Amino acid sequence: MPFNAYSSTARDGDLAQLVGLRHKHFILTLETGAKFETHRGILQHNDLIGKEWGTQVFSHLGSPFFLLQPSLADLLINLPRTTQIMYPKDIGYILVTMGVGPGQTVMEAGSGSGSMTTALAHTVGNEGRVVSYEIKPDTQNLARKNLNRFGLASRVNFKLRDIAEGFDETDADSFFLDVPNPYDYIRQVRAALKPGGFLCCLMPTFNQVEKVLQALRQNNFAFIEVCEILLRYFKPEPSRLRPTDRMVAHTGFLAFARKIEPNEDPRGKELIKEISEGDS
Repeated sequence: MPFNAYSSTARDGDLAQLVGLRHKHFILTLETGAKFETHRGILQHNDLIGKEWGTQVFSHLGSPFFLLQPSLADLLINLPRTTQIMYPKDIGYILVTMGVGPGQTVMEAGSGSGSMTTALAHTVGNEGRVVSYEIKPDTQNLARKNLNRFGLASRVNFKLRDIAEGFDETDADSFFLDVPNPYDYIRQVRAALKPGGFLCCLMPTFNQVEKVLQALRQNNFAFIEVCEILLRYFKPEPSRLRPTDRMVAHTGFLAFARKIEPNEDPRGKELIKEISEGDS
C-alpha cells in the first residue's frame, strides 16, 4: 500500500518511523512476526502493529521511541542512494510551480535514486502517471526498488533509453529534466510536452544555466524563470530562538519555462518580443 495510506493505527505492511533519543530515527516496513534490532534494543513488530501513531514504545532494553508515520520528506532524506538526491526544499517548489497534481501525466529524465520520482508519483495519485527515463540500468533498478518499497511503483513507467533518441510521449503535462547536459535535449522535451506544458531543469553551475537559457529561447519556450532555494532552520527554543549552526544552501539552480506556440500574426509581435527578452 502507498506509504501514506490513511489510518490512525499502525498496520501490517505500513511504513513506520521510530524516533529515539537524540532524534535518531529509523524507517521500517511493519511485518507480522518480524523484529527490528537497534543498538538500543529490539522491538517486535507485533508490539507495534495496532498501536496508534504517535504512541511511545520501548525496546526490550527499555529505550524509548515514538512510533510515527514517516512524511514524504522523511522518506526522501533517508532514501538508499548511489547518486545525489533531490532535497525537499527544491522538490516542493518544483511541484507547486509546475502545478503537478492528481491525474496528470508527468515525465522526468534522469531517474537517479528515485527521490523526485517518488515525489511525483505521490503527487499525481492513483489516476496519474509518471514516466521516468534513465540510461543507466543499475541506477534505474535502485529507483525501481525504492518506489516498490514505498508502494508507488504502479504509478511509474520506467524506460531505459538514451533520451537523445526522443520520447514516446507527446502530451505530458510537465517535464522535470535532471541530466548533466539538459541544453542538448530541450528539443526532445518540447516534442513530449502538451502546448503550454511546464519544464523544469535542475543544474548545479552557472555555465549550464546559460546554455539552457539559450536552448529554451531557440525552441519556443517562454515565461522563463531561474532561481535557487535556500533553507535556514532555527532552534525551536522560545527563550533562545536563533538560527541553527548550519543551513541547506545551494543545491542547484532551477530553470522553469513553458512551451508556447507563437504565430506570425503582427498583433502578437510585442508580446513575443517581451517574453523572448525576459526581464531587463
